[in-house]
Parts: sequence; structure tokens; C-alpha cells
Amino acid sequence: MYSIVVENIYMLVIVTLISVLQNAFFALKVEKECRSVNPNPAAFERVSCANRNCMDSYPTFLAVMWCAGLCLSQAPASFAGVIYLVVRQKYFIGYMGQTSQSTPGYQFGKRVLFFLFLMCIVGIFNYLLVRFCSSDYKEYVETITSAASALLLLP
Repeated sequence: MYSIVVENIYMLVIVTLISVLQNAFFALKVEKECRSVNPNPAAFERVSCANRNCMDSYPTFLAVMWCAGLCLSQAPASFAGVIYLVVRQKYFIGYMGQTSQSTPGYQFGKRVLFFLFLMCIVGIFNYLLVRFCSSDYKEYVETITSAASALLLLP
């Protein structure tokens, strides 16, 4: 029983742990800027704001990634989660330079969150079809979402 549960969530767990490491990296950047020998208030404000913005969207990311992975398929949800983490890193680094450099990362991150949200809705809808209409389209939907997750790589 335990191994069946782990098989269905291990990729989601890996992405979640990587996201925790990324949050620690962001916090270390804030701490490093705070303890700098020649503190620059503008630089500290930028890195602090970037960290805060990333933390504000973090619960939403975890919720939709786990919901999509559990309700539909863990592979495309985990892939989208990795893409989101890369985009969030790009956003953070861009925000530390000039805020205009962070805009592409922010917009791409919204697209990934929307994809994960759609996966959640489709997974819930498929569950309701199975429950009340005895029609299971999960295999077809998993194939489509696996193919569609590759579209996230397009700029």
C-alpha cells in the first residue's frame, strides 16, 4: 500500500523539496545583502522585494501543482513545477538587476500556474464523469496534458 502511494507522488515530492531549497537560496541572498560590509539600501530593497514576491505566490504554486498531480497526472504536473521553479529563479535574478528584467519571468510564471490550474479542473471534471456517468477519460486526458506540457517551453 505504501509503495503505491509513493509511486503516485514521488515526482511531486522531489519538485517540492527543490522548491524548498530554492526558497532557502532566496533567503540567503536577502541575508547576504543585509550583512554586506557596505550595505546598499536600494539593493537590499530589491532583493527583499523579489523574495517577498516569490513567497507570496509560493502557496498557490504548491496547491495547484499538488492538485494537478493528484487529480490528473504527476509527470506533467512535476514538469510544469520544474519549469515554474526555473522561471521563478529567472524572475528573482532579473528583479535584483532592474525590475524590467523580471517581467518575462513573471508573465511566464503566470502561464505555468494557469496550466496547472487547468490540469486541476480537468482532473476534477474527469473524477465527476467517472463518479456520476461511469465514463473515464483519464488516459486520454493524461496523454493530452503530457503533450501540452511541452508547449510550456515556448516563449
